[in-house]
Amino acid sequence: MSYGLVDLDCNPDYSDAQPMSHEEISTHLAQIPDWEHSFSDGESKIVRTFSLRNFNEAIKLANKIAVEADIQDHHPSIVLEWGRCTVTWWTHALSGLHLNDFIMAAKSDKLAS
Repeated sequence: MSYGLVDLDCNPDYSDAQPMSHEEISTHLAQIPDWEHSFSDGESKIVRTFSLRNFNEAIKLANKIAVEADIQDHHPSIVLEWGRCTVTWWTHALSGLHLNDFIMAAKSDKLAS
């Protein structure tokens, strides 16, 4: 059986983890095509802005993502605006990207659908 990113759970153990290579990032981004790879504050991140009907819908999505983030113990940056919810994932412990970020991006997409 083949599992997609959305079917996986985050691994909280970063003791042997390294930030993802450019090739790994490209491979995982292909599975979440609405997300963009970005750099800010010297860190590699993935970002998506969800367009919603109004501010209340943006808050609802942010709350759904927050609940899943607590369950998975992996938390994003979320910026709310009228009709928009921008979510940024990266792994603070690595100052870069980890599989957990892509798992959570896929879960965020599912929550938004």
